[in-house]
Amino acid sequence: MTEADGIDEVVDGSLRQSLMAASRLAETIARSRQESLRQREQQDTQTAHEARVRSTAERTAVQGALAPVHKDQWWDHAQPDDIARVHALADGWKDHDPAALAASTRIRTEVQRRYGIDTRDVGADAEYLESGIETISAEQARRSAVAEHQKGMALIAAAQAEELRAKARTLAPEMERHQVPIEHLTNPALSEALQGVHDARTPAAIEAADTAVKERLYLIGKDGLSGPTIDQLRDETTANFNGAEADHFKDASFVEAAKEWHEAKLLAEGGFHGSQDQPLEQRYERFEAELFARIEGMGRELENRVTGDASNSLKDQVEEAMTGSAAEYGSADHHQAFAASLAGTASENQVQGRLAAARSEGTHPSTALALGNGPAKPRKSTSAAALDAQKSRNGPSR
Repeated sequence: MTEADGIDEVVDGSLRQSLMAASRLAETIARSRQESLRQREQQDTQTAHEARVRSTAERTAVQGALAPVHKDQWWDHAQPDDIARVHALADGWKDHDPAALAASTRIRTEVQRRYGIDTRDVGADAEYLESGIETISAEQARRSAVAEHQKGMALIAAAQAEELRAKARTLAPEMERHQVPIEHLTNPALSEALQGVHDARTPAAIEAADTAVKERLYLIGKDGLSGPTIDQLRDETTANFNGAEADHFKDASFVEAAKEWHEAKLLAEGGFHGSQDQPLEQRYERFEAELFARIEGMGRELENRVTGDASNSLKDQVEEAMTGSAAEYGSADHHQAFAASLAGTASENQVQGRLAAARSEGTHPSTALALGNGPAKPRKSTSAAALDAQKSRNGPSR
């Protein structure tokens, strides 16, 4: 073996070692990158999950805070700042949550009836509402809104937790049979359905109540504990019903009908059939017919309002024109213009004579008509009376 061969072997061995080290480094880098990507995906998933949990918890808390406004006893004892607080909460959520929209409608009705204030004129600013019922100013409400909101949410959460535990103790057998988690009791419809199972005594009643619980659990699996949002209902309804528009979803009754139709549609797609007393097909058709009727009714109301406004506007323009014309009639400018229009068509004496006659007629024709007791009725001639008699005997003329 020559000296050159020995050098080549050393170089070859060194190169192989370097390549092996580089391969191990590349594998380490690749594993590190994969681990980084995996951790990032886990973080993104966790962040999204936490956001959904926070959103659901906040919607549930808002619905619980607004629930008392549907009770007459609450309104009998509510203080002005209590009313302002629920109004601000409902107004902030009414475009996103059906329960908040229903609460906003009830608040508007009660405040109008009890205090003569229309909350639609107040908008999101509670200042006018609070001053109208002699309470704190809106500026004070805004400054303390964050602290009051957090305090209120904490109290509501504590009260809801205690109520949930009490319900769970009462409905424990039904919850175990249907495998219902305790947090699902925050859904009012499911809680009511479980109570129905608890109260059912006859086989038919038990079967119907069990069906209601199964339906509610299926809908929660599709829409979540808080149910569909107004945006979801609007997208689905406008895609399936001609004439449905965004303005329809400002009406709580329309949103409720859309929600009922949405739920019946989901249940039908899920293979449910309802109960003997309330077949699902009948429920679907009833809510579908109600939506069609509401769309048609609201469209007719809008059309009447638009055409009525246009007619009133035209009437105002005509009256304004007639008023302006009557005000100018008989004025010095009017007489001067009249004299100028006669120049060159008559002698000076004739112009002065016509001008004097015009000054003596100082009343505009429209004013003269308005001064009368009504249009004069033409007297019937003998031939006209005979013609009317002939028409009454032979029927209307053709």
